[in-house]
Amino acid sequence: MVSLALMMKSYFKLLQFIKGHVKRFVTAIFFILLSSVFEGVQLTLMLPVIDRIFTNQRIVPPKGVPDFIVHLADYLNSINNHVLFYTIPAVFLALFTIKQFVSFGADYYMNDVAQRVMRDVRSRLFERIQTLSLDYFSKKRTGELIARITNDVGVIENAVSYAVTDLFRQPVLILIFLALAFTFNFRGTLLIFVMVPFIAIPMGIIGKKLRKFSRGQQEKMADINSHLLETISGVRILKAFGTERYEIKRFNQQNQDYYKLRMKGLKNLILLGPITEEVGAICGVVAILFLGKGVLDGHMSFGIFSLTIVSILQVIRPIKRMANVQAIIQQALAANERIYEVLDTKPTVVEKPSASELPLLQKKIHMENVSFSYDKASGVVLHELDLTINKGDLVAIVGPTGSGKSTLVNLIPRFYDATYGRVTFDGIDVREVSFKSLRGQVGIVTQEAILFNDTVRNNIAYGTFDVTKEQVQQAAQMAFADHFIERMPSGYETMVGDRGFRLSGGEKQRLTIARAILKNPPILILDEATSQLDSESEKFVQEALDTLMKGRTVVAIAHRLSTIMRADKIIVLEAGRIVGFGKHDELLFTCHLYRRLYETQFKSSDH
Repeated sequence: MVSLALMMKSYFKLLQFIKGHVKRFVTAIFFILLSSVFEGVQLTLMLPVIDRIFTNQRIVPPKGVPDFIVHLADYLNSINNHVLFYTIPAVFLALFTIKQFVSFGADYYMNDVAQRVMRDVRSRLFERIQTLSLDYFSKKRTGELIARITNDVGVIENAVSYAVTDLFRQPVLILIFLALAFTFNFRGTLLIFVMVPFIAIPMGIIGKKLRKFSRGQQEKMADINSHLLETISGVRILKAFGTERYEIKRFNQQNQDYYKLRMKGLKNLILLGPITEEVGAICGVVAILFLGKGVLDGHMSFGIFSLTIVSILQVIRPIKRMANVQAIIQQALAANERIYEVLDTKPTVVEKPSASELPLLQKKIHMENVSFSYDKASGVVLHELDLTINKGDLVAIVGPTGSGKSTLVNLIPRFYDATYGRVTFDGIDVREVSFKSLRGQVGIVTQEAILFNDTVRNNIAYGTFDVTKEQVQQAAQMAFADHFIERMPSGYETMVGDRGFRLSGGEKQRLTIARAILKNPPILILDEATSQLDSESEKFVQEALDTLMKGRTVVAIAHRLSTIMRADKIIVLEAGRIVGFGKHDELLFTCHLYRRLYETQFKSSDH
């Protein structure tokens, strides 16, 4: 009982997605109930009349039935069977036609509700993912999040359309058939209750297994999505290292694991059908033997006997459908849990409701005794940093891998919040201002040029969509990108491909620099954009960066000596601590780590 209550609670949580579509949902339920009445009554009640027409035998209801049934039987017995022969088919056809219209309305409206729910859930998931903080994405794979929006949402479609339809339709049919069977033969119909435990117990056991298998399937599908995303986006690396067969083998193993889980679930789902039908067949045979004697003795007409038997047997079909409904619900609940894992996740970096607008930087950015850790497992990444960046300064940050360089610069636009201490702009804590006013002042150019599968123009204008074509072209000229754009088939309207696949590394970087120029931010964060380029591309990109950096406050994670030599300040990080601070010439004599980096990294990289 406890597990059933929990299941129903989870299912009602799933059905909360129907909010906003109540009118259409109620309309669908009305049509479903109406079609159930037609389906349950029209053919079953025809059986005694058909017997009356073709055998010309009187309809003999058993003793103990309500008086209105006796009067109805007497009325039908009084009508000539030839008249009934021509009248009943017309009545049947009319009822059947009405039923088709009603059934269409039920299916259409319920499927419309299901599609609207899927649309809304996808939108809510995408919106939630976009509002989450960066630390969430360090724990979740991209392919897994894609699977939540695609595969998991697809699974709940059946729970909203088919399962809800059957949850209303099948119980009504069961009640109709039970009412008919009990009305015409009370004792014989008690057989139905004998078969309930033989169906309900296997349904409960199999349902639990299905939920477990379904969650496993959804997790395996997330693995497949992640693998597809990694291998397709990294196809150059695969081909460069000749690892195609290795990745095919990995994919085939994941595919095989999914197949095994899927077949386990299907085996249990399919098993419900034979169990239900076997129990029904046994009860049907017993009912025929028990009730048939009344026909042989003349206490019941064959039509009434047929109606009773058909009603008993008809109960099996909706019970079987209800078993399938439980299976669908179990699968949907597993998907629902995964969907709510995302929807219930709260961002760790949140804008205050009363957040103010941050004025343009006038004096300095200051980090006051800042410490930071991602979580307990990662430990402290930054230790008690005190750092001032004056307006107009070029500040270079250097240090070995894992020293906290990227974490430090990510605190400036508030991608993360300091665990201790605070970051201020002219004395204003960044946690007190709106994201838009803070991040609107910050431009970022990283090692990896992020482009979207859109036109060159839209990639440059990304985030500043209201600019003119002339402004986009001017930004491209300042980034030394206009000459290669003009050579493209459609110029600024050329599609760049997924992640800029059709462009070289240098071309992609110049487009991202043009994007930053167009944004025109007073503060610029650079994760040395030339570190992975060839010498020719680096020349153009460096010239574009020089243009971009003019008149701005620049914080650069430096990999090149040329950037470091021009810096007003150099910050040397080691294990999250500032171990050196000053200009290049000073640090060569005062900071052992900086001198080692200079000898082994910076000097050689410029060569």
